Amino acid sequence: MMFLVDAFELDTLYRCGNLGFDFAGTFPYLVSTAVLLIKIFVPILLIIFGMLDLGKAVAASKEDEIKKGQQMFIKRAVAAVIVFFVIQIVQLLIGFVSNRDRSVSNCFNCFVNGKINDNGCIPTDTINY
Repeated sequence: MMFLVDAFELDTLYRCGNLGFDFAGTFPYLVSTAVLLIKIFVPILLIIFGMLDLGKAVAASKEDEIKKGQQMFIKRAVAAVIVFFVIQIVQLLIGFVSNRDRSVSNCFNCFVNGKINDNGCIPTDTINY
């Protein structure tokens, strides 16, 4: 699944901005891949389950079951939107909080979006096993 994020060299040590800690390339790769999969699959699953609930209610042909199904579908659709946008909202908040020191924002961008650049995930050394 290397195509999901930038090409992290898994046997390379990276430094996260100016924060002063080193980590292997596997860690931001796994975190960014997990975040991407959550952003894609959780909203899709929530909407599918909501549609199934609504379909069951319509098939039951009872007015109160249909209303319950509609309410459940709306709740799941709202939850899907929240899950999809929560990472962007957190990233925006971190950008506001760290507007003078971009290293925190760049480090967050490294782990969540898998971005390798001069300010975020900086390659420092190769791991010798």
